[in-house]
Amino acid sequence: MSTFADRFIGAALLTPAIYEEVEADKAATGQAMLVVALASVAGGIGFTGEEPGLLAGTVAALFGWVLWAGLIYVLGAKIFPQPQTQVDIGELLRTTGFAAGPGVLRVFGIVPGLGPLILVGVSVWMLAAMVIAVRQALDFNSTGRALMVCAAGWVIMLIMIVLLGGPVAQ
Repeated sequence: MSTFADRFIGAALLTPAIYEEVEADKAATGQAMLVVALASVAGGIGFTGEEPGLLAGTVAALFGWVLWAGLIYVLGAKIFPQPQTQVDIGELLRTTGFAAGPGVLRVFGIVPGLGPLILVGVSVWMLAAMVIAVRQALDFNSTGRALMVCAAGWVIMLIMIVLLGGPVAQ
């Protein structure tokens, strides 16, 4: 079994075996939550360069992680499963939580001149990690199918945030 650091780095490097490992390890849910929290704090600093609101941002990121994983569960395991798809919400929380790992680099969004480029690059990296995490957790044969499920879940989540008057609507 890999250490937390091995898992963190392996997930960031898009290593499918690491996602399979955390999917199977029920004790890794807390680790996944820690990854999401660290990425959230880094993003809060990288986007604003300030610390106020980091606690609220971290709580919001944790809520968003659970919501997105739940949507992916419904879409990927119930609506668009493949015959071999067998997953529970805990497995999705663990894999998608580790997929947030590259987000720790968002702290470099404060770098003058390069910040926006770094933030875009890290966001693309995080999306790639999410797609790999979903592909592995849902046992999909196709990366495209995992991308479709991630994108659909993300759109539904954004619609929900807008309807609830969240920050996207402002």
